[in-house]
Amino acid sequence: MSKISLQLEKEKITFKEVFERFIYFKQVNNLSEQSLKYYTGCYNNFILHFPEDSLCENLTPDIVYDFIPFLRERNKQIKDVTVNSYLRGMRAILYFGMERGYIPEFKLHLIKADKELKEPYTDEELGLLLKKPDIKKCTFVEYRTWVIINYFLGTGNRASTALNLHNEDIRYYDNQIFMRKTKNRKQQLIPLSTSLAKILKEYSSYRKGNPDDYLFCTENGLQLSLRGLQTSIKFYNSKRGVARTSIHLFRHRFAKDWILNGGDMFRLQDILGHSDLSIVKEYISLYANDLHIQFNEFNPLEQYLKKTEGERIILRK
Repeated sequence: MSKISLQLEKEKITFKEVFERFIYFKQVNNLSEQSLKYYTGCYNNFILHFPEDSLCENLTPDIVYDFIPFLRERNKQIKDVTVNSYLRGMRAILYFGMERGYIPEFKLHLIKADKELKEPYTDEELGLLLKKPDIKKCTFVEYRTWVIINYFLGTGNRASTALNLHNEDIRYYDNQIFMRKTKNRKQQLIPLSTSLAKILKEYSSYRKGNPDDYLFCTENGLQLSLRGLQTSIKFYNSKRGVARTSIHLFRHRFAKDWILNGGDMFRLQDILGHSDLSIVKEYISLYANDLHIQFNEFNPLEQYLKKTEGERIILRK
């Protein structure tokens, strides 16, 4: 095929064809189902604005940027961070098409948006949620949900990671948790705390099952689904008088407490499974106002003066 005919072929390609090639490329490269659904959702919203049978040669920057007021018109309550989420997805699709010459090249910039502070569960809320149910009287689902909440608070794991754990992945012999499925598709080991190990040992004795069975299962021993987990958490929290039912807020609480307790950023990045420090820095920025709580405890001057004052007291004695 000549360069001219190849160029004509690229110019006549529809946006639907570009997206299909994009998804195929991502599938070949083992992109997670969750990410594929995200891109599909962005695409499905965009083609309400720019029909999928439209030729890519007609796709201009103005059309793409007009997608922003289109989203706001469809949903008056849409937040800027949500708009940017759609734009990020579309940017990946569009840049894929541009790199292959299907779409005219241009830069797509996100809109300026204030970072929303997602306040983690409070101490009062955790007090209600972490109160252990009576195993002899409660249902399996209630006990399992209590265990899962302890797990989230003790690891900072994402829901998808926790739901893919097997019984054998809790390595009590060396106090580690083997995570089979993570967002970046890299298997990982993280520390298992003493308290969580005790809780999981009791749960495993109660739950039973084979080593290769899923740790967090249904009453029939099958893998617990994300929808099932969300429903369980919602019912459990509401029953205990906690209005918020977000699973991700446990991850935020883990990150916040790690920072306030003096944990270093690099270990937090590793435990949370972030590919770079940018998200960890966001946590620090979001919870900066709380850093004064233990400022004296970690302040070098305060610690030095406390130490020297203690030495003077010993010498005077």
